[in-house]
Amino acid sequence: MSLRHVLGGLAALVLASTGPVAGARAEPMRISYQPLYWALPFYVASELGYWKEVGIEPQFSVFPAGPQQISAMQSWDLGGTGGPPAVLGGVRLGLQSIAIQTDESAVTATVARAADADAILKNPAMLKGKQLLVTTNSTGEYSALACLKKFGLTRDDVQIVNLAPPQLISAYSNGNGTIAASWAPFAYVLQDKADAKEICNGQLANAFVTSSFVVTSEYAKAKPEQVAKALAVYLRAVGWQKKNRAGTLAYLKKFNEANGVSLSDHFLEIDHDRRKTFTLAEELQIFDRSKGPSTVDKWNDDLAAYLVSTGTLKSIPDAKTYIDDRFLKMIDQDPKLRAFANGE
Repeated sequence: MSLRHVLGGLAALVLASTGPVAGARAEPMRISYQPLYWALPFYVASELGYWKEVGIEPQFSVFPAGPQQISAMQSWDLGGTGGPPAVLGGVRLGLQSIAIQTDESAVTATVARAADADAILKNPAMLKGKQLLVTTNSTGEYSALACLKKFGLTRDDVQIVNLAPPQLISAYSNGNGTIAASWAPFAYVLQDKADAKEICNGQLANAFVTSSFVVTSEYAKAKPEQVAKALAVYLRAVGWQKKNRAGTLAYLKKFNEANGVSLSDHFLEIDHDRRKTFTLAEELQIFDRSKGPSTVDKWNDDLAAYLVSTGTLKSIPDAKTYIDDRFLKMIDQDPKLRAFANGE
């Protein structure tokens, strides 16, 4: 055997030992998301080459909102989605929630026009009979109803007008409605376009608004190792973002602009700084059921109770039927994959 072949073989061995599956042929994976902050790690992972390191070739599909994404489940394998579609997809279609992407409670906001905001906060009863513009069966409505409760009001005290985010922003900017509610980045666009001011958010109203990393039951059963690798990629990107604020903001700006979202630097910083993201260790902690229902179970039970109140669900489903921590555990129990996910 020639020296060239020997050296070539040694190089291949070194390459194969540098990552979980470094040097392996990339396998296509269909990944879906909505163009929101919690999908940023998918983009960051592509920019930093993380997918290649685990032998995945991502094929992304982008959806404007959860209903369209869930209705097209046959076209994708895994991805990210908001709380309501994650729960509804789990109950109706077997979709599995395997990690929390962000706690976005603090960026799911109810706003009022700046001229009215202080008066409303001093006397919330003045909202009785007034219009609330919101997207129903959404985290926006979930948060808004919790805010009304905080103000001593109920759903029946206001007139709920159901509008998709673009129409909601247009209507409120044109003077319709007294208050409006939505999630980021639409909540920021509302404030920019309609000279509005935030008067409440999910965090203030104790309504935990989350987004979920999800996988179809068919893909989870057929390719569990690939699911674990994709989740590890996501977690590694999250870890990078936690350590690189300036770089993350730059990527967020590019990601938003690539998806037709334009935010000022002020709101970009708010969108980044108000969200909580989770490392592998933190994910394992909030998914832990060793002492009863996990934190994630409780968050989803509260959301499911809201969906029952709207008539969307008949009863609160057993969280164990659609919330699954086994892929987090697969990563944690594989030394190489755990080190990769942790950026070590």
